[in-house]
Amino acid sequence: MFWNKKRQGRKAAGAGGGGAYADPGYSREVPLTSQDTRAAIDELSSVVKDNPEAVEIYLALGSLYRAQGEIERAIQIRNNLIVRPRLDPALKARAWFELGRDFLRGGFLDRASQALEQARTLSGDRPEILLELARHAAQSGEYEKAAALHSELGQPLIEAHYLVRYAGEKFEAGDTALGNKLLKRAFKVYPGSVEAWLERIVQAWRGGEKDKLPDLLRTALTQVPAAMRFVILEGVIGYAAMGDGGDDSDPARIGALRRLVIPVLESLESDVLLYYYGARIFLRDEDREKAREWLDKALVLNPDFWHARLDIFELTCREQQLSPVFREQLDFFTGAARKLKRFHCRQCGLRRDAMFFVCPRCRSWHSIAFRMEFSQ
Repeated sequence: MFWNKKRQGRKAAGAGGGGAYADPGYSREVPLTSQDTRAAIDELSSVVKDNPEAVEIYLALGSLYRAQGEIERAIQIRNNLIVRPRLDPALKARAWFELGRDFLRGGFLDRASQALEQARTLSGDRPEILLELARHAAQSGEYEKAAALHSELGQPLIEAHYLVRYAGEKFEAGDTALGNKLLKRAFKVYPGSVEAWLERIVQAWRGGEKDKLPDLLRTALTQVPAAMRFVILEGVIGYAAMGDGGDDSDPARIGALRRLVIPVLESLESDVLLYYYGARIFLRDEDREKAREWLDKALVLNPDFWHARLDIFELTCREQQLSPVFREQLDFFTGAARKLKRFHCRQCGLRRDAMFFVCPRCRSWHSIAFRMEFSQ
């Protein structure tokens, strides 16, 4: 797949929601410092000594051990609860559920699946259980199952994501027919799926359907949410420039990229990032005059857009007669500026220089944004 190369019933909190469900019976992870977690463990441990029948406290204690990374102790607590005679079935289901989460955290994927299925058998298709099963399926590479579970959860954005992941596997295996069928399903589930549009464009490029590419790109940029359009361009430019191990300075590939993207961008309304990515293409094509023109347009819309200013600064430096020492210093500082991470998560602020569809820190889906200003 292209990116590997570079509250009611089952309804989720939102179309792309992948977070916890508001059910007081099933624990949610609450971030604590290591010191706070240890203090809570000590406090709960003293409480259960005086009241060994306090199942709720044992469940909470096990979750604290898991948060602290003491997986074996968490697992031991769950197992001790599960084997208790006459334990209420609802509490036993929760113990199995938390055991499954413990196994997931510890990397024991087969055991995690068994524990979660036990919880599902006892308490039915609770959203919390389906969500953990979906996460397990995704971690195990069972993308079809992950998509089906997110469908049950009413999360079309995530369902489409895993349909595309599954389609990518089929394309890599040479099963183009099934890959295309899965992509169509992804579009039907979530027409604005960034992943599906990227995969469709890449497959058209690979399959020699370059005559279809402008219309595909234009449709993609109008279908996906405006905040995610830059991801389409980042992926298309990255793939078109490098391809399957290709040379990013190949004039033929760069020329094809320019003919594909620039007319489409010119047909859309003014947008800072559309101008910026257009300028990047002109820079690859060594058309510095057009690149400067498009960078200037980006700065008219956002004077604080530091990437555009950096590109204009470098273009200006090329036109100046500079001493070797001064040029060396400029190269050092511009090189350092280029190392600043370009993307951030709108939810938690995590900064990365690589694209992501789900935030590695807070697990928010499609929360990626371009850092247009230093303060972001």
